[in-house]
Amino acid sequence: MAEEVSTHRGSVASITPEQIKEMERASRRENLGRNWYKFSRNPLSVIGVVTVILLILLATLAPLVAPFPKHAGPFTDFAHAKLPPEWGHLFGTDQIGRDVLSRIIFGLRSSLLMGVVVLALVVPPGVLLGLLAGYFQGMWIEAVIMRITDIFLAVPPLILALAVASVLEPNLWNGMLAVSLMWWPWYTRLVYGLAVALRNEYFVSAAEVTGASTAHILFREILPNTVSPILTKMSLDVAWVIIIGSMLSFVGLGVQPPEPSLGTMIADGARYLPDQWWIAIFPALAIVVVVLGFNLLGDGVRDMFAAQET
Repeated sequence: MAEEVSTHRGSVASITPEQIKEMERASRRENLGRNWYKFSRNPLSVIGVVTVILLILLATLAPLVAPFPKHAGPFTDFAHAKLPPEWGHLFGTDQIGRDVLSRIIFGLRSSLLMGVVVLALVVPPGVLLGLLAGYFQGMWIEAVIMRITDIFLAVPPLILALAVASVLEPNLWNGMLAVSLMWWPWYTRLVYGLAVALRNEYFVSAAEVTGASTAHILFREILPNTVSPILTKMSLDVAWVIIIGSMLSFVGLGVQPPEPSLGTMIADGARYLPDQWWIAIFPALAIVVVVLGFNLLGDGVRDMFAAQET
């Protein structure tokens, strides 16, 4: 019996750090494969991720895939204005002869860029404030953070974005700033609720007893257990951010002509409804496809994490 114990101890001691790292990498690959299997079991989720990938590729390779790349800039061709959809112009041309399909492809760039940049700006501060308020529940830090958050949440998001954007010079980057100022409280509120529920768990109490620092508890103990809801909300919020950005462009507070924007294209084409319907309808359908793709992707991410927790 003693010999078996000593042999077991020797085998454990013989494991090198490189072998431990390799086992960790193998475990991560296994978890990734398991998560993808759960994700791929839902056909709608696969459709969503394929749609998002195609949209990203179109936006990235716009100069190569757009039929008329020059039409995305200051271009006019009144001889071919208001042409209906045909073989040469699949989505028709607008009021000054620009190809609608080419401008939609280039317009995807500003829409996707707004979604990515806004979330990159709002998620870190929103998560940090939510962690601080949830961990220091009942203290002045929580009171200050959550009352400011409640003030922002009390104002309708679109109204707040329009108010901020109207003060600033209308362009894409100021539109991103306006949307960012209205979006961070949602992440603060989400993480606050999660942190309050986690702060009394045994692993947090054990870390406190062992003398772990506040930063360690927040970022190594509580934060990893909030990643799933945060990622799910981020994947769903991209669509909403794009919608808000398109609304700002629709009223002239976002991307400025001649740079193409889906919201601006809808606003310009609305004046020619119903006769030249394609000028406004196809940009609107593009927004529908973008929103549908990210919503399906978000639903798949949510279901994947929900299955992982059960």
